[in-house]
Amino acid sequence: MANPPRAARTPIHAPIHEIRAFNRFYTNLIGALDYSRHLYVPYTLTESRVLYELAHSPHTDAADLRGELSLDAGYLSRLLGKFERAGLVERAPSAPDPRRQRITLTARGRDAADLLDERSREAVGSLLADVPSDERERLAAAMRTVREILAGSTGRVGRRGAHVLLREPGAGDLGWIVQRNAAVYAAEFGWNADYEGLVARLVADFAQDHDPHLERVWIAELDGRPVGCVMCVRDEAPATARLRLLLVEPDARGLGIGDQLIDACVEFARGVGYRDLVLWTNDVLAAARTLYQRHGFVLVAEKPHRSFGADLVGQDWRLPLHELRG
Repeated sequence: MANPPRAARTPIHAPIHEIRAFNRFYTNLIGALDYSRHLYVPYTLTESRVLYELAHSPHTDAADLRGELSLDAGYLSRLLGKFERAGLVERAPSAPDPRRQRITLTARGRDAADLLDERSREAVGSLLADVPSDERERLAAAMRTVREILAGSTGRVGRRGAHVLLREPGAGDLGWIVQRNAAVYAAEFGWNADYEGLVARLVADFAQDHDPHLERVWIAELDGRPVGCVMCVRDEAPATARLRLLLVEPDARGLGIGDQLIDACVEFARGVGYRDLVLWTNDVLAAARTLYQRHGFVLVAEKPHRSFGADLVGQDWRLPLHELRG
C-alpha cells in the first residue's frame, strides 16, 4: 500500500514527536534508565513494579500480573523464581482455580515493597520540592489527563471493566475519608453530623498515632480519583484487628471495589499475625453486610441503639483468621 500524502500524516506526527520528547525528558528526570541506583535499591524497574502490584493487590496470581504488566510468561516466571529464592514471595495453587498460581508477598517481601514505596515517595517529593505550590495541582491534573486519554485509547482497564488501584493514603486522602463518609451516609441514610465527628476522631487517631507494621489504610483509586477506602487497626482485644470505615462511592459500586478493599484488609491482618478480624456495623447497611458474609465474617452480637440521629441496630461481626490458613 502506498504511503499516505504528507498532509494526511501531519496531524499525528506532532503528537508522536511530543510524546517521544516527553518520554526522553521524563525517564531522565526520574532516573528510569538507572532505576536501582536512583532509588538505592537492589531491584530493576520491572522487579520493583511487580513488588508494587503484589503489595497493592493481595489476591494476585501469575496470570493477573502477566496481563496487568504485559510481561512475557517465561520472563515473569523467572522473575518470580528469583523472588521466591530470595524469600520475597510464596507461590501456591489458587483456591478458586488450582490451575492458576497465586502469588503472595512474605513478610520480607512486604518490607522490600514498603522500602521501595518509601524511596519512591522521597524521590517524587524531592522532585516536587522545586515546583511552586500553586503549580503542583496543575501538574497533577495534567498527568491525570494523560492517563485518562491514553488508557481510553488502549483499552487498558482492570477487573470488571475498571482500572482500580489500591494504594496508601497521600496528602489530603485522610480528609477525603472524613468528608466522603459524612456526605454519603447523610445522603443515603440521613445520618447527622455526629457520624462525621466519629469518623473524624477515628481518622485523627490513626493519623496521630499508628503502627505502620500493624495498622494500615487503603484508598481505592478508579481512573485517577479516590472512590473507596478501608482501615485496619489494632483492637483492644489481644491479637485482634478491627476493620473500619469501609466505603465505596455510589457511582463506583458494582465493580468489585468493596471486595478488593476487604481482601486487602483480611490479607494484611492475617499476614502480620492477627488471630481475629472484627468489625462493627449497622443493620441498615445491607450491601456491606453481604460483602462481609461473602468474605467469611460471622455475626456474633446485635444491639439496638440511637446514634447519628437515627434508630439503628448495631452489629458485631468476626472473622477467625487462623481458620483460613491453608
